[in-house]
Amino acid sequence: MIRKLFGTDGIRGTANCEPMTAETALRVAMATALHFRRGNHRHRVVIGKDTRLSGYLIEPALTAGFISMGMDVVLVGPLPTPAVAMLTRSLRADIGVMISASHNPFEDNGIKLFGPDGYKLGDQVEAEIEARLEDSFTPDLAHAAELGRASRLDDATGRYIEYVKHTFPRGLRLDGLKIVVDCANGAAYRVAPKVLYELGAEVLAVGVQPDGININRECGATSPGALRAQVLACHADLGVALDGDADRLIVIDETGHQIDGDQIMGLVAQSWTETGKLRGGGVVATVMSNLGLERHLNGLGLTLVRTPVGDRYVVERMRESGYNVGGEQSGHIILSDYTTTGDGLIAALQVLAVAQQTDCPISTLARVFAPVPQRLTNVRFSPNGGSTPLDRPLVREAIRAGEARLARSGRLLIRKSGTEPLIRVMAEGDDAGLVEAVVADIVGSIKAAAAGEAPVAAEEAA
Repeated sequence: MIRKLFGTDGIRGTANCEPMTAETALRVAMATALHFRRGNHRHRVVIGKDTRLSGYLIEPALTAGFISMGMDVVLVGPLPTPAVAMLTRSLRADIGVMISASHNPFEDNGIKLFGPDGYKLGDQVEAEIEARLEDSFTPDLAHAAELGRASRLDDATGRYIEYVKHTFPRGLRLDGLKIVVDCANGAAYRVAPKVLYELGAEVLAVGVQPDGININRECGATSPGALRAQVLACHADLGVALDGDADRLIVIDETGHQIDGDQIMGLVAQSWTETGKLRGGGVVATVMSNLGLERHLNGLGLTLVRTPVGDRYVVERMRESGYNVGGEQSGHIILSDYTTTGDGLIAALQVLAVAQQTDCPISTLARVFAPVPQRLTNVRFSPNGGSTPLDRPLVREAIRAGEARLARSGRLLIRKSGTEPLIRVMAEGDDAGLVEAVVADIVGSIKAAAAGEAPVAAEEAA
């Protein structure tokens, strides 16, 4: 089956425009309920959200859809995506739903679905749910006496806070550390500062005043400039930046240097290798991860397994092959000993644990390898039916030429974003000048190919 509604991370789009309308959310809930409704037990759904204004639109629509199919709904309010995954398992729910567009601006929203095991749904399941949207739900509606009920889980925040704290090594504390945490005015605005404070840190919290429209705006993991300034201004030991739904992490060291997901994976893998905790003999990452990480892991006798972009593809490979460390350069870090999906807060605690155990500054500790020069540029385009500028002969020829120029000294990756109308052009190699030239040529060809359709703009990747 082919998915059209679901992308690389659930359903996503502009709020109150298809597919992120109340009507579609209602039908998605009903179709999902049909897929997971089996047996005579009282079915339960956990629904969480981030802080977007449109959450007030999508949440009741989903709730109504599930209730109409006889499912009880547990509302947990604004909480990180990994908290919804955890609570789905903890409450023995049949489905978990997170309403969020992650790092996207507030105008967007999305629907992420989790199975009863707390893992994101696979492509096949999403395709089957999507296929049901074309059917009539009338024959399957619950009778009046069998409608579901909605309730609110008042202690959801406390449950997640305690769960996260228990992933930190027993007997270890954060006393003596000054930490700036940027919650992106998003889902972790209440939980992240409390976790760090209760573990002993001195905490300065920013991005904790959500108003429905300021999520991810000049703050958080995709815009860490303000965090960097705060770290330097208050002489903090490090800064922790989360995104809108807190499933990704970027760290700022005490010198203001940014530490991405590749460095974090390298640090955790190295530490867990030394303690015998690493499983699988390596790390699972995506095709976007830096070649320097691969070389670093190889030097430790470990492997780097690459997957398509998307944290759920990383998770699928981890589960298939027994790895317990994986993630993305963008900051999705999956530590399967603790969680079923990316969790920025749990990943931050693992970095902090190594820092406290080694008594090393983050600037020394978390630069575990020298990155190979890498250039990633996004080109925005206006969708035209099912075609993109990548279909044009001009662009295909530029890509072939770029691959030939890089040859064995680097990598070239061109892909269409699964969540936005962007074409991502990435090249890396030992020759920085060559990398820059290859990317510039391909970006130029994409802009030229799209010039007759609509204005386009190249933008540096966050």
